[in-house]
Amino acid sequence: MKTCLMASVATAMTLMATGSVAAQEKPGFKDTPMLPGGQWRVHGADRPAPVVVAPAATPGGPPADAVVLFDGRSLDAWKPDRIAWPIADGALTIPSRAKSGGENNLVSKQSFGDVQMHLEFRSPNPPTKTSQDRGNSGIWFMQRYELQILDGSQNPTYADGTVGAVYGWKPPLVNASRRPGEWQTYDIVFERPRFAADGSLVRPAYVTALLNGVLVQNHQAMLGTTIWRQVASYKAHADAAPIQLQDHDSPVSFRNIWVRPLPEAAIAQDLKKDGK
Repeated sequence: MKTCLMASVATAMTLMATGSVAAQEKPGFKDTPMLPGGQWRVHGADRPAPVVVAPAATPGGPPADAVVLFDGRSLDAWKPDRIAWPIADGALTIPSRAKSGGENNLVSKQSFGDVQMHLEFRSPNPPTKTSQDRGNSGIWFMQRYELQILDGSQNPTYADGTVGAVYGWKPPLVNASRRPGEWQTYDIVFERPRFAADGSLVRPAYVTALLNGVLVQNHQAMLGTTIWRQVASYKAHADAAPIQLQDHDSPVSFRNIWVRPLPEAAIAQDLKKDGK
């Protein structure tokens, strides 16, 4: 009897080690209440497991499913309005307008809708100007909706134009800016607007942003296409469009830029909650 018991224990341990138990029995329940929507039960055994995405080996690096827009070596994912932004020491920098011959934004070749984005930027040091002329750039999702980049360290300016602001609309929750010359990080979730077939707005764009790991925009609705000195408004457009890095005549540098296109499921609950 003792020998049989030991053999059974050994077999069970082997199954657990090899994963055979998991393959034979799917964890969960089939007798629990249905969740809202009527598709899945609480702790349901039949609910699909999340897709596995390998995270980066180092913090801030691109996960396995990311679209890398700049890795420090190539601008193949971008096209400039005029001339290429120069690359040095793994970073790209906005060239002077005297060199480029005018406004020279950088536009992604690929179009995106809902995305998670990581980007690192550095304001020039020492600073030579003030307010909106100091370390100014911006991330324009769908070439329309701007999250501001600015040197926000001891640089007074209007609240809805400082770093972390939805430009012309919402100031950041806090000023989490580093000093000029230091690398800073943006981690952003952008949700595109939704339009009806007749072009009317069904749901605005939303943005959530962390600057240097600090929340500065929390699922903030956007008013529409960014515009200077006017109230933004929406005009229907396609579900995907390029991302643009703005040239505002300041030598801001960038590195480690990647995005993860988000599936519709990432915003589906919000659509239901909004009653749309």
